[in-house]
Amino acid sequence: SSPHLVQVRERIRINGQPISKDLFNKYFWLVYNRLEETKDPAHPSMPAYFRFLTIMAFHVFLQEKVDLAVVEVGIGGTYDCTNIIRAPVVCGVSSLGIDHTSILGDTMEKIAWQKGGIFKPGVPAFTVAQPERPLEVLRERAQEHKCPLYLCPELDDFEEGCRALELGLAGAHQRSNAALALQLARMWLQRRGCQGEAWGQRQGASPTTATEVSVGCLSCLGLGELKEVPPSTELLGRPVPLAPAFQLTDAMIQGLRDTEWLGRTQVLSHGPVTWYLDGAHTTSSIQACVRWFRQAALNQDKPHDGSEVRVLLFNATGDRDTAALLKLLVPCHFDYAVFCPNFTELSVANNADQQNFNVTVENALTRCLENQRTWTRLLEEKVGQDPWLPSPLRVGGLLQQAPARGSLLLVPPAPRPLNSPALVFPCLAQALRWVAQGRDPHLAAPAASGAHSHPAASSGAVLLREAAAVRVLVTGSLHLVGGALRLLDPALSQ
Repeated sequence: SSPHLVQVRERIRINGQPISKDLFNKYFWLVYNRLEETKDPAHPSMPAYFRFLTIMAFHVFLQEKVDLAVVEVGIGGTYDCTNIIRAPVVCGVSSLGIDHTSILGDTMEKIAWQKGGIFKPGVPAFTVAQPERPLEVLRERAQEHKCPLYLCPELDDFEEGCRALELGLAGAHQRSNAALALQLARMWLQRRGCQGEAWGQRQGASPTTATEVSVGCLSCLGLGELKEVPPSTELLGRPVPLAPAFQLTDAMIQGLRDTEWLGRTQVLSHGPVTWYLDGAHTTSSIQACVRWFRQAALNQDKPHDGSEVRVLLFNATGDRDTAALLKLLVPCHFDYAVFCPNFTELSVANNADQQNFNVTVENALTRCLENQRTWTRLLEEKVGQDPWLPSPLRVGGLLQQAPARGSLLLVPPAPRPLNSPALVFPCLAQALRWVAQGRDPHLAAPAASGAHSHPAASSGAVLLREAAAVRVLVTGSLHLVGGALRLLDPALSQ
């Protein structure tokens, strides 16, 4: 799967765990040396980063003799290097979104065409509810590849005859992903002719989902057999057939309940500072992130003295429309918006796994400054649209005396002020330390006074130090979330 959050070894897992450093080192050099020895003299370059890791992953799975490989597509499907798998057991396509438009196309239909490239003749494929036209494209691609395509039922449909299903991941979109994961797992069981309970006890069940996956290399519980649908007739001009729900085993129910996915709707409570991490980076995923954040953070009981500060930590990469993403975040009424590159530290000496050599520091900081200007403009437009809102306060106006506590606190003149100063920091470590102001035990205190030239940085430090609760949403990039996790949860670097 890709990308990794903290360490590159996360991309290649066996039994749910990243391969060890020793195994990674062993197989990396085996693959590297073999490619070096056999490369074409006319084309002497090595495979690019993602292609190399894909080759290495296949080599690891073969050498370690795994029974089942779940392979997430890198980008798209049709031309992705993971698509070398010719006869997987089953394929899955989750909810489509607009992303990687320079490679996949700028419409949902073009993107659906690319995703449908993983379909294979005679290999069952599943998808979830999609907009009408992209679903038609997927159906046409299935017909083209002579692939039986089915829609997954909703996760709630699996509850008949059993207790309500709990999912360890927050958000309605994750319930859709879970339903897809169940269908992929069931198809594997069906192909192997395993009995559900025995399989669950032997292997354990912990479904994880990704955008497009192929389960292969190598069914059922005896309930609701899938009927083969001749793609040349049944799918032509007709809706995609709905796969039947089936009875879940205890292992499947437990797997859904115990599923964890770092960096997706993840909450870290570190004393008065609570970090909300979600790697959303498309319009649809940011919308889902906002719904989750409102549920998880904004509906929480307010501190008795009302001194709550909300902070947005944001970055976006690639060709994404950051203005569109930031506009969706404005209704959360953040008191501060902090922008920084995905670099964990200014020095890359101890940051090799998160170094992107395709992006210079200058380019990354320029992007952050553009995001800062966009955020300020969006706030000004919002005030113009809502006359009842106060004008953005100057930095000095942020601080009002709170006699009850004898300290400086943010006292909003309205339900939530749209007065968010926007700050840019050169790296994640500096940004997180400023937000935490020494109140998170995992982070060192910020540098001595004078380190922040922006006037809002010094005044905001008082607010952050005095607030009873600081709620921080980190979003816009999985790489940003990964860098934050590296600093907030040092155990992940071990």
